[in-house]
Amino acid sequence: MSSDQAVVASELQHHFRDMEQQKETATFGMWIFLITEIMFFGGMFCAYLIYRLSYYQSWVDGSQRMDITLGAINTAVLIFSSLTMAMAVHSAQVGKRNLIILFLILTLVLGCVFLGIKAVEYHDHWENHELPGKYFSGLDKNGVDKGWHDVPHTSLYFALYFAMTGMHATHMIIGAGLLIWLIVAAYKGKFNENYFSPVENVGLYWHFVDIVWIYLFPLLYLISHKHTG
Repeated sequence: MSSDQAVVASELQHHFRDMEQQKETATFGMWIFLITEIMFFGGMFCAYLIYRLSYYQSWVDGSQRMDITLGAINTAVLIFSSLTMAMAVHSAQVGKRNLIILFLILTLVLGCVFLGIKAVEYHDHWENHELPGKYFSGLDKNGVDKGWHDVPHTSLYFALYFAMTGMHATHMIIGAGLLIWLIVAAYKGKFNENYFSPVENVGLYWHFVDIVWIYLFPLLYLISHKHTG
């Protein structure tokens, strides 16, 4: 028995007929999970839409406090991480062990860069009293009035901002943990052209998290400042 066949035999679970059935089942399960994730984030997007339509000027005021440059950099980072993740999946499909490890590490590094930039943004909001709750105010860290039209509803914008980006960051951290698991497994030679479904399914999860950010960036950072209604 070859080493690749040994890997396949060791990973085939007893309740599946063969690796093809196991792969199809795992992929189907991942898609079901992603559907539940779509519903989860969908609820947040619905709340965002309702409140944005109700308090547009407060959303404009809140959006003006976003750092568009950092948001754009993070968007580019995640788009590039989707490319490296796709390359990791392809490398697994063709049995290129070293390339699997390389592209998974690159994806992990990019994910950590994203989280680091997000931490910088969160720190800036904290310094400027923009964390919803007891210390939220219409003043910046120097005590200068920010000129918000409706402080309570601007606080609501930031509540949704932290909820949505915070849950997204949590999913990124989970994704980073999965990438570390894949890197260790790839280093041990667990994947080849006959067995790569874990890499493929984590890739689906990673792409989903990236897509969520693609929606969050314009909705939270790029609200038109020219609205007069």
